[in-house]
Amino acid sequence: MNALLQPLEARFEAMTPAWLPAVLRVEQSAYPHPWSELNFADSLQAGYQAQLLTAGLPPQAELLGYFVAMKGVDEVHLLNIAVAPAHQRQGWARVMLDALALWARGQDAQWLWLEVRVSNLRAKAVYQSHGFQQVGTRRHYYPATASMPGGEDAIVMSLAL
Repeated sequence: MNALLQPLEARFEAMTPAWLPAVLRVEQSAYPHPWSELNFADSLQAGYQAQLLTAGLPPQAELLGYFVAMKGVDEVHLLNIAVAPAHQRQGWARVMLDALALWARGQDAQWLWLEVRVSNLRAKAVYQSHGFQQVGTRRHYYPATASMPGGEDAIVMSLAL
């Protein structure tokens, strides 16, 4: 069987500082304004839910994607989610959203919240297909760029759990 057609066996594991170089490589390849190492380190220090989706066994495990979420009183806020470019369009974002929703329900959360760039149509479509509803807009939420000197708006989306 062709190696490219073989299904990957994936598993979740907690994000640790040892994984940050691989996480940063994915982050920088996936986003025009990536989180910094300090953003991830602060999230880990704060005890946020930070999970990796990996394939293979350590020490050869490959990073497929990750998410970082913050628990509130009766809600969870998805702060960051990314799939490595080589593994996009294979359903891994949905796998991570399912895992996040399951964890959030286990935390007695009633809602899952996120922001997504107005221009990120692909991510917005993934979230909508997962049941998220657009509930608002945050003006100039994302940093200014040469093409958007005022910053980019974010669409606020929620999922009732």
